[in-house]
Amino acid sequence: MADLLEIADELYGLPLPDFTPARDARAKELKGTPLAPRVKALKKPSTAAWVVNLLVRRDTAQVEQVLTVGAALREAQASMSAEELRALSRQRRQLTAAVTTGARRIAREEGTRVTEAVAEQVEATLTAAMVDERCGQALRSGMLTTALASTGLDPADVEAAVAVPEALGFDAPAREAAPPARPDLRVVPDPEADAKAVAAAAAALEEAEAAVSEATAAHAETVTAVEDLEARGLQLQAEIAELRSRMDELEASAEETDDELSDAEDARSQSESELAAATQARDAAAAALAKLKG
Repeated sequence: MADLLEIADELYGLPLPDFTPARDARAKELKGTPLAPRVKALKKPSTAAWVVNLLVRRDTAQVEQVLTVGAALREAQASMSAEELRALSRQRRQLTAAVTTGARRIAREEGTRVTEAVAEQVEATLTAAMVDERCGQALRSGMLTTALASTGLDPADVEAAVAVPEALGFDAPAREAAPPARPDLRVVPDPEADAKAVAAAAAALEEAEAAVSEATAAHAETVTAVEDLEARGLQLQAEIAELRSRMDELEASAEETDDELSDAEDARSQSESELAAATQARDAAAAALAKLKG
């Protein structure tokens, strides 16, 4: 028997109008099993979420590239200046806009027209996946039920945006487009739009990779500067320790000198007393001698 993730992967890869009847049919097949109520509870994706889920399966390589660039940019932006961050944000928008154009084309091939409002939600979801790692996991699962939004500053509620919590960490496999289910629908190719989308994505990716390279080089310079300052700090600490040791020695010598000075002063006082007594005795002897001679 298939597990819940396998069933959910199958359902969220279907054309949007087919989701609900297919879900209900699978739940009916599983009636009496623990999986039945969980399958029945799977939410129908919003149009934007369905477009993103479709993109994940139809253009897996492009999605992987978006996530890879997003991870590199998240790592690099910590050492960037405000000006570099603004340039980085502009390049990220160019990349997500180009991928969104590709997603609209894929949806059109499935017979679904994507409005500007839905396209904005798709682009916001791609942006969230680039700035927030968990949003990236939710996107890659291919089981979104709603669009994502994140600035990367506060954690996004990704559990509420995926079909089941187990979807986080699951990578939806690539899937080829199914044969048209309705003969009345006809896909009209738009080679010019496709070429523009590819060119825009390639340009945006090139700029983003250049930004990553520059940020990596800047980061390496800051690492070197930190290492040099740390080494200088250690040297200064060693010199301070040496000076403190010398100060301790000088203080000990000063204390010894104070003790010797105190002893010398005592000796001087004693010798002054002895000198005074000797002088007095001499003067008395001289006076006595003079008296005898006189």
